[in-house]
Amino acid sequence: MNRQEFIRKAMLGAGLLISSKIMGGITLRTKEKETLPEPLGFNHLPITKETIMENKVLHKAESRGLANHGWLISRHTFSFANYYNPERMRFGVLRVLNDDVVEAGEGFGTHPHDNMEIISIPLEGDLEHKDSMGNVAVIKKGDVQVMSAGAGITHSEYNKNAGKPVKFLQIWVFPKIKNVKPRYDQITLKEEDRLNKLQQILSPNQDDEGVWIHQDAWFHLGKFEEGVSADYKLKKAGNGLYAFVLSGSFIVDGTELQERDGLGIQDIESVTIRSGSAGAEILLMEIPMNSCLI
Repeated sequence: MNRQEFIRKAMLGAGLLISSKIMGGITLRTKEKETLPEPLGFNHLPITKETIMENKVLHKAESRGLANHGWLISRHTFSFANYYNPERMRFGVLRVLNDDVVEAGEGFGTHPHDNMEIISIPLEGDLEHKDSMGNVAVIKKGDVQVMSAGAGITHSEYNKNAGKPVKFLQIWVFPKIKNVKPRYDQITLKEEDRLNKLQQILSPNQDDEGVWIHQDAWFHLGKFEEGVSADYKLKKAGNGLYAFVLSGSFIVDGTELQERDGLGIQDIESVTIRSGSAGAEILLMEIPMNSCLI
């Protein structure tokens, strides 16, 4: 799939309404077609049902959608582009969690966004950003980038390096306010500030630690030695928490997670995490469980 087609389908796949009967190779079943095989996601991956445990939902790493375009390999926790899974549309206002690898010198051409808070967290390599507001920047491991698309913006993202891939998380969060003035920001974090503790990297307050977005959400990163525990108390009543393991293993609220596993939890006030391996890294995303745009 070329870049233009990929971007077009990504924009369609981010919506909540699917109007066609066929999307991304998935045929929706009807009563007359009950004998059809199980529907398939992108690259013929079976649609995996969510593992639901009372107030939790578990997304194992291998159950995510896979997109392999040659220049881009992306794992989708939630439905995106050609990967459509009706059981994985979002978790609260967390709409997209893509685990991307872009080959050397390649990238996403100029494309539009609106009314979405877009967060990029580089894990390896350098990613070059250009947008219609005139921003030109390079983000690398240790940085966090945020773009409030608001009333509308266009941008491009390319691997700045000619000799190695760039790996990054692309996260989309529904905002709580529509059509705000678009904005861009990025910061460089001190990785030592997250050793054996949780480092805030995002909040709704522009005067707080990290970047800020138009949503009552708080993100934290942590890197832990083996066996170290930490408690996280939710900032806002009614919010949920999505934990995503970047490396190593953790026990989160009693559930064992391995690298790239995700766990959504709601109806809680606090949670305890415990590292199961040395150098284990985790991303915690506290987000509202409903989306009411104003």
